[in-house]
Amino acid sequence: MLDRKSITEKEEKYLAEYASKNSDLEKVARKHPEAEDRFRTPFQRDRDRIIHSKSFRRLKGKTQVFVAHYGDHFRTRLSHSLEVAQIARDISRTLSLNEDLSESIALAHDLGHTPFGHAGERTLDEILKKHQMCFEHNMQSKRTVEILEKKYPNFPGLNLTNAVIEGLSKHQTFFDNKGKKIEKFPHLEAEVVNIADEIAYLNHDIDDGLASSFFDFEKISDLEIWKNATKGLNRNMPKDIFRSRAVSSIINFMVEDIYANFSPKKGVCFSSPAKKQKDELRKFLYKEFYMQKEVKKQSEKGQKIIKKLFNYFLETKKFNQDIEKIKDFIAGMTDEFAISYYQNLSPPS
Repeated sequence: MLDRKSITEKEEKYLAEYASKNSDLEKVARKHPEAEDRFRTPFQRDRDRIIHSKSFRRLKGKTQVFVAHYGDHFRTRLSHSLEVAQIARDISRTLSLNEDLSESIALAHDLGHTPFGHAGERTLDEILKKHQMCFEHNMQSKRTVEILEKKYPNFPGLNLTNAVIEGLSKHQTFFDNKGKKIEKFPHLEAEVVNIADEIAYLNHDIDDGLASSFFDFEKISDLEIWKNATKGLNRNMPKDIFRSRAVSSIINFMVEDIYANFSPKKGVCFSSPAKKQKDELRKFLYKEFYMQKEVKKQSEKGQKIIKKLFNYFLETKKFNQDIEKIKDFIAGMTDEFAISYYQNLSPPS
C-alpha cells in the first residue's frame, strides 16, 4: 500500500529541490498539534478538510460574475475554485512542485468571498471602513479556515498546515490587488495558485461572456490572443464548440508560456509577450463584460442587499452590535440566502 511514509519518500525522490515537501516540518506544522494520518500526508489531509467544509459547499451559491440564479451554465465560486485547482495541479506537476499543496490553497482561496462577487466585497469593505475595519476576501478565507469553521472538539477552524495558511495570506491576483505590486510569496506553490486563478477567471469569463452574448466573436476577434488561438480552428464548427476550442487553446498558450518562462529564481510568471496579450484581454473583459449594464444592474442589486442587511443587523439585537460577527455572517451567505433574508426582513426590534 502507498501510505504516508511512502508518499513522503517519493516526494524526496521525484519533486524538485525547490518544491514544498511533506518532510518539511515547519511547512506541515499545525497551530494545534495532531497525530499524523497513516495513509494521507499533511497536505492531502488539508485538501480533504477543505472539501468537506460547509464554507466550501456554500461556494456553489456565490456569484462569480453572474448572480447565481442567472443561469445554470455560468460559473459560480465553486466551479471557479475547481477550475483553479485543476490548472494549479497541472502546472505544479509539470514543474515538479507539490500538487497537493497547490490544490489545497486553490480550493480554499475563495472560501471567505462575499455573495454578489467583487461588488459585494467592495460594498462590505466600504461599510466596515466607517467602523474602522476593512474587508478583503483573501484574509476572510484565512479567518474562515482558522476560526469560523466548527468541526473539531478541541480547536476552532480546520487546523490547516502552515504552508496552506501562508498561501491564503499571500494570495493576490491583479484584480484583488488593484494593480499594485504583489509582495513575495511564501513558496512556489502559492505562486502557482495565484497565476492559475488569473488563467481560470480570464478564460471562463471569455466563455461566459460569449455564451451570454455580452460580446460576440467579431468583437473579441481583434485581440491578439484570440487571433492566435483560433488560427487553426475550423470556422464551420458549431459556435459553442468553436468557443470551447478557442478558450482551451488560450489556456494551453498561457500554461505553456509559464513552463517556458519558469526558473526557480524568476518564479512562476508569464513572459513579457504573453503578459501583454493577457493584459489586453483583461482590459477587454473589463469594458465589454464586467461593466456592461446588465452585470452592473445585478451587482448594484447585490450591493443594496448587503447594505440593508448590515444596517438591519446593526439595529437589531441578533449580534449585539458586534461588527465582526455581522461581517462574518454576511460574508458567509450565498446569493440566494442573502436575497431571501432581505425579502423577509422584519422591522428592527
